[in-house]
Amino acid sequence: MQIQEFLNLSLGKWFSQRTSYLINPDKAENSKSEITISELNSEHPELVTLCQEHQIQPQQFYLGIKSVWDNSVDWGKPKAQGYSLLVVIPDSEESNTGKILQSTNINQQDSLTGSYLLGSDDALTLKVEKPELKITERLWFPSENLRMRTCLIQSNQGWSKTSFYSEIRKLAKA
Repeated sequence: MQIQEFLNLSLGKWFSQRTSYLINPDKAENSKSEITISELNSEHPELVTLCQEHQIQPQQFYLGIKSVWDNSVDWGKPKAQGYSLLVVIPDSEESNTGKILQSTNINQQDSLTGSYLLGSDDALTLKVEKPELKITERLWFPSENLRMRTCLIQSNQGWSKTSFYSEIRKLAKA
């Protein structure tokens, strides 16, 4: 599978369930959400702005997706809505490795840069490192309409958070 195929398989509307564990202190959370993933073309203003912020030239080959979510979290916690942009810049047009850019509209967070690897097992691994955090996310498809994700966040302040997501496709891309 190529990276374009993997991203195309991700497009559509998904029902997601997440379980997260915060290690040190020991704490668990659960949430459910609706996620809509759509493809953005290379002229989309949000992608252009994100690429310019990281000195990525418009003539470079890249792919972009937007994920919009609507969460219902554990009882007693506020509902969360938001979106993130992911730009994938392959090392070459046929490469399953490359660079990623990611931004979100949550809490005025800075955009992130990292790398990706689409392995021979068709699982996508995303890695982002900042001075204070290291994030590793792995995504794969047991079937066309079932997507799994794991995420590990490690802080240099001594805490770690791990999450498991199961996502069931509700609607394919339009």
